[in-house]
Amino acid sequence: MAEKLILPTEVKVCATCSYWDGERQVDTEMKLVVVSGECEGECLVQGTSKPGLHDVRKECDCIWEDLEPDDAPDGENQV
Repeated sequence: MAEKLILPTEVKVCATCSYWDGERQVDTEMKLVVVSGECEGECLVQGTSKPGLHDVRKECDCIWEDLEPDDAPDGENQV
């Protein structure tokens, strides 16, 4: 059984990026991502396989984006 890791969504690794298409569980209420230590997935920006725990801070071609949904523009979603 693979070891599971729990990461805050703001940690800049592939598994916490909205452009990473790998196996993960996201708890939006607690703002946590749960992945296995060996997880891999495709970076939808670069089109290459990346380990989930890949540190993206020095990745030149990376446009890491937080898993948090964007705030609605003024006037939208109001009743």
